[in-house]
Amino acid sequence: MDLYEHQARGLFEEHGIPVPRADVTSSAEEAREIACGLGGRVVVKAQVKTGGRGKAGGVGLAADPAAAELTARQILGMDIKGHRVGKVMLAQPVDIEAEFYVAYVLDRAAGRFLAVASAEGGTEIEEVAARRPEAVARIPIDPAEGVHSAKAGEIAAAAGLPPQTVDVLERLWEVLVREDAVLVEVNPLVRTEKGQILALDGKVTLDDKVTLDDNARFRQNRWDTEGVVHDDPLEAAAAAKGLNYVKLDGEVGIIGNGAGLVMSTLDVVAGCGARPANFLDIGGGASARIRLTPPTPTATPLAADTD
Repeated sequence: MDLYEHQARGLFEEHGIPVPRADVTSSAEEAREIACGLGGRVVVKAQVKTGGRGKAGGVGLAADPAAAELTARQILGMDIKGHRVGKVMLAQPVDIEAEFYVAYVLDRAAGRFLAVASAEGGTEIEEVAARRPEAVARIPIDPAEGVHSAKAGEIAAAAGLPPQTVDVLERLWEVLVREDAVLVEVNPLVRTEKGQILALDGKVTLDDKVTLDDNARFRQNRWDTEGVVHDDPLEAAAAAKGLNYVKLDGEVGIIGNGAGLVMSTLDVVAGCGARPANFLDIGGGASARIRLTPPTPTATPLAADTD
């Protein structure tokens, strides 16, 4: 389960990681008020769980509160890679001296966590690794030891990060452990012209991200529904019931007891010259009767018997 940027930012702040002042809203009018409170000049950023916001026009720099309202109005409701923008975050801009990349990621093949860090932040880490693999440090983490100050210093030294980042590396590990995360990433982590270390978007393409372990949702349920926007009422109804439903353009409805079965059925239907109307996975091993009813009186209920 990925968190929105503003949620990740709030999580970092809770754990003592320095972040710029910011606030989130779903209203263009309120965006003006927030900009006033932040000093007038702000960065306005679409809150969607996908990358490429800047290229899609989902990030803008506003010189004053009036411009912030106009920018927010333009961004709200946008479609960015299939994600409709329901909220924007407004943050204070920062004068940047250097950008870094830091992350903790679960290496499932090795069964351990890795610290991934680079002194070349602000761009996709995959691009840096492809261009200059030696610029990306990968340090295995012993879960029994975690990341203490000495380990954080080792990570910083391996990646060529300044000593001021050691405290952030320790606190990011704390986020990972305490919040049941499987990925914690800040890109970029910056040093300002005043020497302060901040987790932020220095190039209007910030991707600071926290991905939670779905098996730990019972401990982290505060994130389950916040900020979720669905264009289709059936998708909203399915999400509320914990089902995986995606509306498609065809005419043949598909319901399956497992994602693999649904994907195979999509291929079979397409191979027969028809078009699937949807993807609906009711979950492997499901045995209860499931019914989805769109919030319109004329709609036909979509039901599945799995007894």
